[in-house]
Amino acid sequence: MNDYTTLDVTAKTPEQLASLRRLTLLVYILYALSWLVGISAIVAIVINYVKREDAAGTLYESHFTWQIRTFWWSLLWCVLGVLTLFLMVGFAILFAAAIWSIYRLVKGWL
Repeated sequence: MNDYTTLDVTAKTPEQLASLRRLTLLVYILYALSWLVGISAIVAIVINYVKREDAAGTLYESHFTWQIRTFWWSLLWCVLGVLTLFLMVGFAILFAAAIWSIYRLVKGWL
């Protein structure tokens, strides 16, 4: 087998797990702050993708996937909402996207 077909997931030390936990919480904070400062969501998604491999095989891998999906689906629904504002349905889409995004941030944090 070559190196590309096997996934080497090594056990993490307690310090590495603690670091991943702090990083995961930081990313949730950055996503929450994006409601006030939009650029923080960009910083958060970059962190998610850069550190995703470090979280592989741990509890935090699912959080990273959750955060990444929340970002992209929220972005999609917000763009769709903005594009349909003139139809008046955009307000409902943006409201639903906001509620859904808040729900996902709170659920992930907890």
